[in-house]
Amino acid sequence: MTLTIGFESINGTMLAEVGGKAANLGELTRAGLPVPQGFCVTIDAYRAVARAGELASTSPENARRMLLDTAVPQEIRDAIVAEYRALGDDRGSGVPVAVRSSATAEDLPFASFAGQQDTFLNVVGEDEVVDAVRRCWASLWTDRAVSYRDTNGIDHTTTYLAVVVQRMVQSAVSGVMFTANPVTGTRDQIVIDASPGLGEAVVSGAVNPDHFIVDGSEIVEKRLGDKRMVIRSLPGGGTEHVEVGESGEQCLTDGQIHGLAVLGREVQQHYGSPQDIEWAIDDDGEPHLTQARPITTLFPLPDNPDGNPHVYFCFSLAQGLERPITPMGRATFREISKSALEIVIGDVRSKSYVESGERIFFDVTKVLQSAVGREFITRLLGVMEARSSEVLRGLFDDPRFAVRNSSSAPALKRVLRLARRFRVPVTVMKALANPEKAVRDALLLERQILEKSAILPIEQALQQCVVPVLPRLAPTALVGFALLGLVGKVVKTRPGELQTVLRGLPNNITTEMDMAMWGLAQEIRHDPVALRQFQNGERPAALDRFLARWGHRAVAEIDLGLPRWSDDPAHVIGVIKNFLRLEGDQGHPDAVFARGAAEAEAMIETLARRAWGRGWFVRFALRRTRLLAGLREYPKYLVITLFGALRKRIAAIGAELVAAGRLDVADDVFFLNFEEMRSPQGDLRPIVAGRREVYDREMRRRHIPRVLLSDGTEPEAVHHGGPVEGDLVGTPASAGTITGIARVVMDPVGAHLEPGEILVAPSTDPGWTPLFLTAGGLVMEMGGANSHGAVVAREYGIPAVVGVREAVTRIRTGERITVDGSTGAVITLESPVEVSERPPDA
Repeated sequence: MTLTIGFESINGTMLAEVGGKAANLGELTRAGLPVPQGFCVTIDAYRAVARAGELASTSPENARRMLLDTAVPQEIRDAIVAEYRALGDDRGSGVPVAVRSSATAEDLPFASFAGQQDTFLNVVGEDEVVDAVRRCWASLWTDRAVSYRDTNGIDHTTTYLAVVVQRMVQSAVSGVMFTANPVTGTRDQIVIDASPGLGEAVVSGAVNPDHFIVDGSEIVEKRLGDKRMVIRSLPGGGTEHVEVGESGEQCLTDGQIHGLAVLGREVQQHYGSPQDIEWAIDDDGEPHLTQARPITTLFPLPDNPDGNPHVYFCFSLAQGLERPITPMGRATFREISKSALEIVIGDVRSKSYVESGERIFFDVTKVLQSAVGREFITRLLGVMEARSSEVLRGLFDDPRFAVRNSSSAPALKRVLRLARRFRVPVTVMKALANPEKAVRDALLLERQILEKSAILPIEQALQQCVVPVLPRLAPTALVGFALLGLVGKVVKTRPGELQTVLRGLPNNITTEMDMAMWGLAQEIRHDPVALRQFQNGERPAALDRFLARWGHRAVAEIDLGLPRWSDDPAHVIGVIKNFLRLEGDQGHPDAVFARGAAEAEAMIETLARRAWGRGWFVRFALRRTRLLAGLREYPKYLVITLFGALRKRIAAIGAELVAAGRLDVADDVFFLNFEEMRSPQGDLRPIVAGRREVYDREMRRRHIPRVLLSDGTEPEAVHHGGPVEGDLVGTPASAGTITGIARVVMDPVGAHLEPGEILVAPSTDPGWTPLFLTAGGLVMEMGGANSHGAVVAREYGIPAVVGVREAVTRIRTGERITVDGSTGAVITLESPVEVSERPPDA
């Protein structure tokens, strides 16, 4: 049994048997890059002293103790000692070495495991090296390593630990190098942190190092740290931490910085992806590579065949989805985009639709290079996703995206053509003349769309039934908002007064859904049989009736590949439990809604009186606003209704594929595209398995860029480098002021929100809105004044601020905060208090 292996002899068939770090160092050695001489104690040796199944079933502390108390078998000890002696020089075999962990789960594309297991530096002597190897094995079971594996969904029983033993580099200066900027994402920038002494000072964060950025052949940034602490090797083994005076000189020469950059590019070229590299320069000025791993935090780049600069806008994130979209969900939007591009620009060959990181982006480069396009997209996003609008405006001065077309004629012709095709002027006139009939006509579209889609192939149903919904319905709702804006020109209003008119709007399908859910809770509350069934985990008939009407809705519902409430009602059940806990009448949603409607009517009269002789116009305009503006939610509702019907058809095909032995479960069909789903033969299970692995990996991604450049740069990171001191500021969305306890919620499924608490969320879609019914206020990282969450917050009369940067990280659950929905300010008043994370049983 081979127990040790030199780096120079590692080959592809043995990588799983030596662990991530050893494999990487072996590859760098074979590539001729400067790696300190060393060897690897392979996984076979670890298996000889550890039983992974037994260790995984006990506590991390017990697992560590079992490994530390187990003697290293003599055969393994002899092999380690022999390899260690081979590293010796003419002065004997007591050469200083670094003993480093090298687990099979290390250096993965999605998990670096940096610092999770232990490293022992400047180990001298045979017994000391063997003991350090054993302690490395035990470090696989540190609390932090176990937690890290849990977080990343890595099975403890399949993780093993090899150990790398390297000749120590007694470094004069050392540090870390990233071959892409990890903050901004820019791929052609190399970032170097450096400090005198051993690299552990930089890696562990124990020192404020020098910071350099190399862009191409130029050092574009130098920020010198104080470098007040140095880690040095001790003569007999071990290290010491030495406090030194602040140094005002850079610890690397410009030549060394450029030399490291060249070396970093060679490593990146070898691996084919950006790398996180640990390096050291010895007293003779020679560089050494002691580690290389993938940078795991960079967002993947869309394909860019032409190599030109591009700007990508994240549609997924603007719709409130931080999670990836299933393959079938993305296939759905590919079909929709084909139709949209044909209708809007008359070119189905456009490359505007792109995908990356299992998410949907749109290439808006040409839009930004048009004067009209700039104005349109930033104004549109200003009321839908204000942060994205701000980020795009920050690119206006970038010469790569300078205006190339200042004429408005082509855009005007396109708008007129679309208005004529969809009879927009007629729709507007009908809405003004008879808003009640306009609403009734709009509501008839649901049946028409479902009947039409039922006789079409799925792709054609998406192309013919989704895109035309917006131009057919949007003008009716826009008339209401236009009249609201016109009143603002006619009457002098105070902040929040016009927003009050939008409270308790009728004809809002999302409000209707929320009220139906509230009604379901009241029906269960007052029916002893239904209440008992609900408390026992059974489904009362009232719940089935609700799902029959609203079961096609869901959290993250724009992804057709995700289950609907009718497939999995867990979210609905959780909301009902929260509703059943409400006591008294004032906080009841129906009372809140009625109170909001009454406040809106009172505000109409207030504004009409203020208008003097134009009061008749104010009443006319604002009452039409109230009748028509609620239809804003209806286009998306129709699309989701269609998705629900198509999902059933696709699920039926999935069942047929299971019967044919081509899939394991019917839901696997949502990890195929339409062509694969209809393919006449072949085992589809390997395709599904591969895509589920990628999807699961993307589910762990914590940061999604709103805007991404083709060189990897995230403009938001460039223009907003750090947290702003003082109050958080966003976009005012629903007037009013509320002071209460913050509750940060990242996922509405199973969320617990006490009545009156302020909901702090990254974004929302209709699946979140039942939580608004008990919320005292709303703070969102994304969205604009007319985003979905803002609209519903106004209707329920709860103060809301949206577009608050880093809200979910800078606000903590339990903090007492004030939300001012008129000024956009979020003010922290008190430190967090302990709050319950779980609701009591309903």
